[in-house]
Amino acid sequence: MTVEQSLSFLVIGTMMVFFIWDRFRYDVVACSALMLAVAVGIVPYDHAFDGFSDDIVIIVGSALIVSAGVARSGIVDAAIQRFLPDLNSVRAQLALLVVTVTVLSSFIKNIGALAIMMPVAFQFARRSNVQPSIFLMPMAFGALIGGLMTQVGTSPNVVVSRMRQELTGESFSMFDFTPVGASLALVGAIFLLFAYRLVPERKSQQVSVQHAIEITDYTSEAVAAPGSPAIGKSLSNLVKLGDGGAVVIAIFRRGTHLAPLPDVVIEADDILLLEGGPAALDRIVSQAKLKISGDRSPTSTETARTEVEAIEAVIASGSPLVGMSAERLALFHNHNINLLAVSRQGERLKQRLGSIRLRAGDIVVLQGRRAELPAFLQDFSCLPLAQRDILLGTTRRAPVPLIVLATAMGATAVGILPVQVAFFAAALAMVVLRVIPLREVYRAVDGPILVMLAALIPVSDTLRTTGGSDLIAGWLSGIAVNLPPAGALALILVAAMAVTPFLNNAATVLVMAPIAASFASALDYRPDAFLMAVAIGAGSDFLTPIGHQCNTLVMGPGGYRFGDYPRLGLPLSIVIILVAVPMLMWVWPLR
Repeated sequence: MTVEQSLSFLVIGTMMVFFIWDRFRYDVVACSALMLAVAVGIVPYDHAFDGFSDDIVIIVGSALIVSAGVARSGIVDAAIQRFLPDLNSVRAQLALLVVTVTVLSSFIKNIGALAIMMPVAFQFARRSNVQPSIFLMPMAFGALIGGLMTQVGTSPNVVVSRMRQELTGESFSMFDFTPVGASLALVGAIFLLFAYRLVPERKSQQVSVQHAIEITDYTSEAVAAPGSPAIGKSLSNLVKLGDGGAVVIAIFRRGTHLAPLPDVVIEADDILLLEGGPAALDRIVSQAKLKISGDRSPTSTETARTEVEAIEAVIASGSPLVGMSAERLALFHNHNINLLAVSRQGERLKQRLGSIRLRAGDIVVLQGRRAELPAFLQDFSCLPLAQRDILLGTTRRAPVPLIVLATAMGATAVGILPVQVAFFAAALAMVVLRVIPLREVYRAVDGPILVMLAALIPVSDTLRTTGGSDLIAGWLSGIAVNLPPAGALALILVAAMAVTPFLNNAATVLVMAPIAASFASALDYRPDAFLMAVAIGAGSDFLTPIGHQCNTLVMGPGGYRFGDYPRLGLPLSIVIILVAVPMLMWVWPLR
């Protein structure tokens, strides 16, 4: 072992210890490991920051933006309410998510399948009052095992097919992977449905001060305008859209005040007084196509409408708003500001929104142009709360994000564009088509995750550049010669699983496939089962968040720590090994 190889193993080993210790945040550990690798000379100065331009960083960052665009559109909420209104069991929700992601991943890129279903996971988490971490890691693992079923499901399958062509003159076909891959996907999905409790409930690492503001008693007012799907249906059906986060506290019909009984049938032009949290109110308003009473566009042009936002503020004592109502103040006509909701501590407001006399301490949701809101808040002594997304009253472009995502995945499936270009274009389209405002783009991108990835790529690559991977290959060769066929096959599979967190999974195949073929030759066996074992091992990284972009994608939103992955991933890896080895020997006979 050379000095450079020893230093590479030492830096990576030390880094892993600090990751598992979890005393310092993962991006700090990764950056420290990068600087240590540069200091000891195993990462050249001019390649220290190559990771920031790596395709994986682009793919993960773009997928986060695309997923946020899909979530913001509201189309996921609407689909769940329409097709799965009564799916409330956590296990049933998990089964739907895992099975869907697994099946989709066999035909499209697994990170695309995961990006589609992540907003559904967040919706189910809200409905069941659990943390999204319950769903996200099993979904990521489901995406990985789903990719094992076809040639196009994951990069290792494509690369190992090419390697077989070079070694034997014949490539694997599209569905040569299916018998073993489908068995692994079936067993793996069943395992995830019963073992998901091994995943700790974590709060998202993206939580900041704005998420600590839990105001759940806003009063808002909406009109059942003609064309609303709520017309002709009972009030109880409307309330279901809020998943228990909002209620109707009064109905005004042609000047008459009606009691909000569950069986009241909603008529056109009914005015509904709603109470609940901003997210629940938004779900009811957007899915039922209600019109917020005070929601009039503060501007007339389409471009300027993208500059409109809603903000929460507290009315200070001495504010000119105290004792006034929105109607009396003519808030919109005089100041181009809409009053969307009011919250008053310890009191349920049952008046029409425009007639509520505001008091000091009331919390209001105001909508206006971003350039005009600060001056209004200052002139009227309103103290803005920590900014968070308020979607109430915003315009949605529901079909657009799904069309964008489908186009990107279609382009990758037929080979028109590589994954990184397709997903970057999709993220850009989300912004250009105003699915997600510019101000929210960088909130959607999880900076610490991307920095961790970018710092780890040069460090991990030292295994290859110093010859450490060749050294490992030599050790494996010496061990495998003395093992029975099943043992040698299992060793190749385990080695590929162990190496792929530190090499790109395609690079793992390039390193391990020749070794697998030489094993087969030395033992006088056919190489097919060994090459398949390499592909399965390289596509089955369940032990770390850094080996595959699907694992990385869910780390921030799920609030996972580095050491959380082996809790579910290690037993799943053992299951994969126990099933894969006999299946490989049966489907691809060694002699």
